[in-house]
Amino acid sequence: MDFNRNQIMMLGLLLLLFGTQFRLVERFTLNEPTTRFLAARMQDPSQQPVQSMFINAQVALPKKEVRPPIWIGYSLISFGSVLMLHSIMLPKPAG
Repeated sequence: MDFNRNQIMMLGLLLLLFGTQFRLVERFTLNEPTTRFLAARMQDPSQQPVQSMFINAQVALPKKEVRPPIWIGYSLISFGSVLMLHSIMLPKPAG
């Protein structure tokens, strides 16, 4: 499948907006199900949910915070800008 001008422009715009969001946000806090999923996959004993002896429920884990590095935002912004400029140079779609 070939990408046409409009699709490349939209992809560039989305990457530009995601990059801007990564630059504006310092950290993301994950919700409890996502934190449990990551704790189960990482095999970190300090992050494993603990079963209570008296209650048939799991003790809540502290929510995980993700701090994206600065370079991710800049690279997404630059790659999105290049795609948008490239899409301007492509021929218009027929029809």
